Amino acid sequence: MKIGLFGGTFDPIHWGHLRSAEEVREAFRLDRVLFIPAAIPPHRIARPAAAARHRLEMVRRAIAKNPGFGLSTVEMSRPGKSYSIDTLRHFTRRRSPKDTLYFILGLDAFREIGSWKDFRSIFPLCHLVVTSRAGCAEPMSLEGMPVAVRRWFCYDREKKVYRHESGTYLYFIRITDIGISASGIRRLLRGKKSIRYLVPLEVATYIKRRGLYQQRRGGQ
Repeated sequence: MKIGLFGGTFDPIHWGHLRSAEEVREAFRLDRVLFIPAAIPPHRIARPAAAARHRLEMVRRAIAKNPGFGLSTVEMSRPGKSYSIDTLRHFTRRRSPKDTLYFILGLDAFREIGSWKDFRSIFPLCHLVVTSRAGCAEPMSLEGMPVAVRRWFCYDREKKVYRHESGTYLYFIRITDIGISASGIRRLLRGKKSIRYLVPLEVATYIKRRGLYQQRRGGQ
């Protein structure tokens, strides 16, 4: 199986997340994209605005109708900070010889990968799929990549893709520029404004019923 791993805070999950995952799933013909909500995001100074149980449930409701999507609680179940390398090692240990892992991350996260825990150990475990950022072209040249990554990949002219010495690949994919942000949604909710058409109805209903995001760190 070809499995996509899509981590994030999802605070809250919105149509931008869902569309990105769907376009990657289709482009790489993935059998499954697993959404992996982070319990404690290691690169965020402030804790998530909504408690882990709420973010997990919002993801569950958002993806329920798509058979190509799944939910993993691995980071919610693991104590401490939610480091990507620990998650990837978890899936590597449990995959079958026929499984291939695709780690999906946004361009902003990719640019900071040099600050991640054991980031060099990530490259041999999975293919990397970097999605474009709204209003910003992706770094398609080797020179445009983060310095921490540049030295570990070379360009495979035959396959027209960047390859790690271990045999894994680094892909850049341009996705639909939707331009929705979780922080923008939280601002609207604090201002008692509508978030209709920014998140799935099931998510909007859950937020309203639980009173999430009404204050800067509400819904805990």
